[in-house]
Amino acid sequence: MHKVLPLPPVVIASALVLLAEFCFAGVSALVKHLTETLPYEHLVFFRNLFAFIILLPWLWRKRATAFKTEQLGLHLLRAVAGVTAMFLFFLVIASVPLAQATLVLLMAPFIIPIISHFWLGESITRRLILTIILGFIGVLVFLNPVAGDFQPMILVALLAATLAAWTKTIIRKLSSTESPSKIVFYFSFFASLLSAIPLFIRWQPLASSDWFLIAAMGLLAVVGQLAMTRAFSMASPSRVGVFTYSSVIFAAFMGFWFWQEPITWHMVSGTIIIFIAGFFALRQKPAVARH
Repeated sequence: MHKVLPLPPVVIASALVLLAEFCFAGVSALVKHLTETLPYEHLVFFRNLFAFIILLPWLWRKRATAFKTEQLGLHLLRAVAGVTAMFLFFLVIASVPLAQATLVLLMAPFIIPIISHFWLGESITRRLILTIILGFIGVLVFLNPVAGDFQPMILVALLAATLAAWTKTIIRKLSSTESPSKIVFYFSFFASLLSAIPLFIRWQPLASSDWFLIAAMGLLAVVGQLAMTRAFSMASPSRVGVFTYSSVIFAAFMGFWFWQEPITWHMVSGTIIIFIAGFFALRQKPAVARH
């Protein structure tokens, strides 16, 4: 009887990243469906509230030190930028094909080095510049603006991606003094408060079926985050991080299946280019701050 060899960690990590991106694409699909009857502000709030509720057991265990921070202003800045990006992204999902919205948001990894260069003083190599340009070329091929059906809402998605990139750069700055769990807690806390404000203006009662789908959205988001965290603890992002772009593929198939959104040759070509650019971006050496 042959002994079954365990799978290499990189294989398991790759599968977990794919699972995470499937979950995130599922969240986007549920948002697109729910915004047909609900204001998207509701979904932003409940998305943040679910994350905060998940953190409550951690908060209880760490209650003696959970609130201690010397970077309260930076935590608040991250929450404002993150919630704004989330509002814009949910608005875009409701307005454009699912794959397009997902793709433009995935430009964030190519924008982070630019923000880090000007804000944190990190060096940026010629190779990285070429990688960023390749990533933007992939987006242009995917969106195919020469066809004449370019939607201005894509520019809103690009703004959301820029804000998302800024929040990730803030995380890098916070990580020098704050633990990952504290960074997540403060974002969830402030994000829940900030995203609750629009509900006082546009509150709308939810049907029982809406509550079920909102719960499913929260569950998928939590499963996706846990799977991604576990994946990057098992293997280096430089080896499995390129699979994060698979969410475009999942979103394209979900858009085709549920809303009959077309899958075209330029979408496939653009996705391949972005995969290649993402692969080279993840292979870059860690940036060094200028003195």
